[in-house]
Amino acid sequence: MTPEVDIHEKESRFHDAWAASTDIAAVDVRAAFEAPSAMENQFILRLLGPLTGKRVLDVGAGLGESSVYFALQGASVTCTDLSPSMVDIASRLAKRHGVTLTAVVSPGETLHVPSNEFDIVYVANTIHHVTNKPALFSQLRRVLKPGGIFVSVDPLAYNPVIQVYRRMATKVRTEDEAPLTFADVDLASRYFEGVAHREFWIASLVLFLKYFLIDRVHPNQDRYWKRIFSETRDSLKWWMPLRSLDEHLTRLPLVRRLAWNMVMWGRKPL
Repeated sequence: MTPEVDIHEKESRFHDAWAASTDIAAVDVRAAFEAPSAMENQFILRLLGPLTGKRVLDVGAGLGESSVYFALQGASVTCTDLSPSMVDIASRLAKRHGVTLTAVVSPGETLHVPSNEFDIVYVANTIHHVTNKPALFSQLRRVLKPGGIFVSVDPLAYNPVIQVYRRMATKVRTEDEAPLTFADVDLASRYFEGVAHREFWIASLVLFLKYFLIDRVHPNQDRYWKRIFSETRDSLKWWMPLRSLDEHLTRLPLVRRLAWNMVMWGRKPL
């Protein structure tokens, strides 16, 4: 067994177990895009523009919230994940919301979908799980139509608070994942043109400290990166100025290294 196959099997087992513990009725499709804390996906929606009639591939779709959301916006969506149970959850979630998906069990490094097929490839919280990133970027380029866009969101490696959080949250993440660095942006530039990135969450990470210090929620009790989507504008009145402050902090070349998440995007050459 190759190391890559071994990692795929461990990732699949972990995410199968996550899917098995998920109550599909509790999966909020809209929150990950419309909650006040969903800055990354709101930025992505502005970047992509109207989705009606677009062919979208969701790589590493997980529970399928993004896939279903895109379908609700009028896109024709294919979702992939290496976890069969996650793919099943995504399919059932789509049915629950009255939309249809094409669902495929597949790792990102060897996507089992046609070439030159998609207008958009969306990759959320997936690249940092992949050890063979050149193979992944090659596949993303292959499946996109000429001129098509890929967009991703993943955690960055540099923030010390997030590093402490990751060391504590050992039961809600896989052992082989690794946050991205700016070297991954350079790697993406070998496969796509116009590659750019935008960072999110610096001062606003105080919300994580609130969960731990005030709410007394251990990182292994709840996935903070999911918990944020249960917040409302009323519950985050105190936090909104920090989000506004980050609009400026994340534009500073050195300071933005301290961000939690990075959105990256680029186009397949014509």
